[in-house]
Amino acid sequence: MRRNKPKYKQIIDAAVVVIAENGYHQAQVSKIAKQAGVADGTIYLYFNNKEDILISVFREKMGVFIDQLEDVVAGKETAKEKLLIMVENHFHILSEDRNLATVTQLELRQSNKELRIKINEVLKEYLQLIEHILLFGKENGEFNVDLDVRLARQMIFGTMDETVTTWVMNEQKYDLVALAPKIVNLMINGCGGNYE
Repeated sequence: MRRNKPKYKQIIDAAVVVIAENGYHQAQVSKIAKQAGVADGTIYLYFNNKEDILISVFREKMGVFIDQLEDVVAGKETAKEKLLIMVENHFHILSEDRNLATVTQLELRQSNKELRIKINEVLKEYLQLIEHILLFGKENGEFNVDLDVRLARQMIFGTMDETVTTWVMNEQKYDLVALAPKIVNLMINGCGGNYE
């Protein structure tokens, strides 16, 4: 399988740097090849085109997110702890790799509809993890039994996503991970009002 070949990871890592520095549309395959230290033709042994590279970057990096998340969440006893570790983990990975943050938060947004559909397919697994945490919280009485899990899942992911985007747009001037407890408190407690 191509993913296990050493040059595959080299190209993925190079693509993150090149796309972050040049933008997706200006990130030529030749620049990615140069950054990876491989011949242009080598790229096509692993990827069909630049779009395939971008999707593969997202798939590989989300795979890391999901693998790490499953491990760290498993050791926590409450849904709130699981949620906090998930948000911290999400923010930590992106704050450690600022090029990846730029690619996921800005460059993926500029892609075409077909590409976004493929990105959403990759996201499904991550959203399912959030859903499991919410269901766990409902079962153990931490969350209301009438909690709309699908809506809450979208709200949680959307909040994390927008927080990282704002951090990237502000040139990463503050500690992203430090925001995690405040965000989780908002998610758990809401704004204290009542709509009805």
